[in-house]
Amino acid sequence: MFRRPAALLSVLALALTGCGAKVASDDAADRKDAAGYPVTVKNCGTSLTFDRKPSRVVTNDVGITDLMLALGLEDRMAGYVMPSYRGRIDQVAWRDAYDKVPWLSKKAITKEIALDAHADLVLAGWNYGFGEGNDLTPASLKKLGIGAYVLTESCRNGGSGSARGVMPPLEALYTDLANLGKIFHVEDRAAKLVKEYRAQIAEVRAAHAADGKKPSVFLYDSGTDKPLTAGAFAGPDDIITKAGGVNITKDLKDTWTTVGWETVVERDPDVIVINDYGSPTAAQKKDFLLHYKPLAHVSAVKHRRIFTLDYADLVESPRNPAAVRSLARYLAAGRAD
Repeated sequence: MFRRPAALLSVLALALTGCGAKVASDDAADRKDAAGYPVTVKNCGTSLTFDRKPSRVVTNDVGITDLMLALGLEDRMAGYVMPSYRGRIDQVAWRDAYDKVPWLSKKAITKEIALDAHADLVLAGWNYGFGEGNDLTPASLKKLGIGAYVLTESCRNGGSGSARGVMPPLEALYTDLANLGKIFHVEDRAAKLVKEYRAQIAEVRAAHAADGKKPSVFLYDSGTDKPLTAGAFAGPDDIITKAGGVNITKDLKDTWTTVGWETVVERDPDVIVINDYGSPTAAQKKDFLLHYKPLAHVSAVKHRRIFTLDYADLVESPRNPAAVRSLARYLAAGRAD
């Protein structure tokens, strides 16, 4: 415990006497934030207990920021960290909320950013903000008196190395919405969103339930020597499946991971989905795929069946259900982009 000199305590006492109304107001706010607490949620297999409602949350990247804003929690945020590319925010219901929250950095999140923002909670994911290499982990934040919540899509699964994913991607989205709803006492908002998203996806699935052969789909994120793609626990796997396709790398028990081009050639996808996050552009990625000789005989390339979705559509976020609908329409149409 820090000890303050007696003279300083006297000054503080006089200052507090002179602004009694503000102190009373702060006390009322403190009581309000503590009402109904503590609450406990399960996050990546760990129990997290909150003694009060977080009031200075820092989020890392667009999907995680979307989770907070979709729940109407912008007033609980100290800011967000994300690169310049945020996807089409003009098409989301929480567009105006982005203007109300400080954009703290367009570079990697750090402990210094969290400290400067006086954060009481950081939302990020493993290899997605959190990582031992940059010394930003829930444990390192705890030493600074800052809480941490790990994006469920990124939970480490106990497999080899740093493999991630413990549940189907859309279930991870619903889990995080429910947990944040509980943490911030907005359970009704969270439940309403989950119900809406489940209904949207059920409608899409019903529309293609009677279809015959499901087109095979390869998610191309980036890479020329080896492509970065989506395994069974990354958002695109569920998006592709619910849209009526089959992810050709669904056998990989990980989230975002690399494969060899020979795997793509061998599995011969009917469609390729490009993950667009600005640089290189989706057009540049498409041009590479169409002119990369090893892919010349791959069905998706021969027939120019290449579709683009935003990064914000494909990482875990409230934009996932709309991405399911968009991709389902493309797969059903069966025509070149």
